Amino acid sequence: MWKKNEAFTLIEMLIVLMIIAVLIILIVPNLGKRSQEVNSKGCEALVAVVQAQVDAYYAEHNRFPTSLNALVPEYLNEEQKTCNDKELGYDSKTGKVRG
Repeated sequence: MWKKNEAFTLIEMLIVLMIIAVLIILIVPNLGKRSQEVNSKGCEALVAVVQAQVDAYYAEHNRFPTSLNALVPEYLNEEQKTCNDKELGYDSKTGKVRG
């Protein structure tokens, strides 16, 4: 009697592993580029939020805060003063926040 084998051969398994390896080689470098783009967009959004809080402070006090530290804790959290471990820039004369 003939015995029916329904398993993958070694060649088939090697071909599947090769295809998976090629896909990983193509995808992983793109993920690194995307994470930098996401971090950049996140910093831009944080700058916009902090700028809005500076504007809210100005609306209430009719003057710009002397520093971003003056906004903590009523307007900002301590963590919102930095993005990617860099301190946000602030000009107290114009009230402009920069990343």
